[in-house]
Amino acid sequence: MPNLEAIVRELDSHRERFDSFCRSLSAEELVRPVPRSAWLVRDFIAHLATIDGPVAEMFRAVRRGEDNGIRTPNGGRFDVDDWNERRVQERRGRTVEELLDEARREREALKHDLVALTPADLERPLKFAGDAKRPPATIPLGMYLAGWCKHDPMHVVDMCRALPGRAEELGDWLDDPAVARYQAAMNPAR
Repeated sequence: MPNLEAIVRELDSHRERFDSFCRSLSAEELVRPVPRSAWLVRDFIAHLATIDGPVAEMFRAVRRGEDNGIRTPNGGRFDVDDWNERRVQERRGRTVEELLDEARREREALKHDLVALTPADLERPLKFAGDAKRPPATIPLGMYLAGWCKHDPMHVVDMCRALPGRAEELGDWLDDPAVARYQAAMNPAR
């Protein structure tokens, strides 16, 4: 099982690099459409500014011993694609700094819930409801965390599809097997 302190350190390291990368983007780069996506480059920033909220709620549900799949307020299946799209559209008029500030607040709140997980929590099965490109699955929460902590670089790879040459500028940050597996699952060869 993963060490939660190490997960937090990795999250912090990725977020620091993500913030720097986002701040380096020009106004023109931010509004480029991302190939094989319905989003603009800036939309991935909005996504990462908001997704920690539902993930933190999932951690709290695990600690309470409840069904640990993310659910809607009425207990229905959480449609992550619909949720993400609404959050992104709501934030289209925000600046990069506003998005990064929201992301910082959400991440700080999430980390409190993350480090409160126990070894028994990490062994509990996580029910992933699936999304537009991946089927439902059940995996141990600890295994999920080992890949999930790379969420920032996973989406920087997406952003770089619209930004020729930028991935090479980032060195080995994006060269991670979990990032490669995510990209292969979400962007299969056509």
